[in-house]
Amino acid sequence: MLELKNISFSADSDGKNAEIIRDLTLTVGDSRFVVITGPNGGGKSTLAKMIAGIITPTSGQMLLDGEDITSKSITERARMGVGFAFQQPVRFKGLTVHDLMRIAAGKDLTSADACEYLSEVGLCAKDYIDREVNASLSGGELKRIEIATVLARDVKLALFDEPEAGIDLWSFNNLIRIFEKMRNTDKNRTIIVISHQERILNIADEIIVLADGQVTKQGTKDEILPEIIGGKFAVGTCCKLGKEE
Repeated sequence: MLELKNISFSADSDGKNAEIIRDLTLTVGDSRFVVITGPNGGGKSTLAKMIAGIITPTSGQMLLDGEDITSKSITERARMGVGFAFQQPVRFKGLTVHDLMRIAAGKDLTSADACEYLSEVGLCAKDYIDREVNASLSGGELKRIEIATVLARDVKLALFDEPEAGIDLWSFNNLIRIFEKMRNTDKNRTIIVISHQERILNIADEIIVLADGQVTKQGTKDEILPEIIGGKFAVGTCCKLGKEE
């Protein structure tokens, strides 16, 4: 279980101290597929980075399975089973996909094991395992490879920051299938996704609406999604990528 208690985060902006997250309290249960949505600039990516340990809260407390992780680094949290997938995956010239997955797994991952994870995200393993993680890969390919590294690590809390960003319709449809499979088959992992996409919101167990650095609504998909679609909550630009016309 993830518990955030009275979390705040401030940063300097144009010489002024801007409060991005304000006295936020939130609980995410185990084995849940949770989508955090809300207007642009509401603090969603900042919150994800705080949970991952990339940035540290200005105040408040963060607990993972009852253990205080507030001051723990991203490396310490990774060892505890927290994984983070960036909005724009990093490219590594000279590093192969197999090498990246081996580093992510933290062990000597065999080619057969790596191929199994790549297959899970819809990639033909033999075409990718020895390729470099460089500019020759498309945004959609990089996103799926990054998800494969998360699977290889066997994390108990996986964070995805706007995974649909910068990918085409075909890749987006594959992304939805991957998330559906993760939600339906992996009951030992909690997944938190930052997204505006209706199709991603539609597979959530729970939706959290974040605006002005605070949780304005939290509940099941059936409770929250109709209100979002009906325009009760402003959730930013919910584009039609991947939606049926």
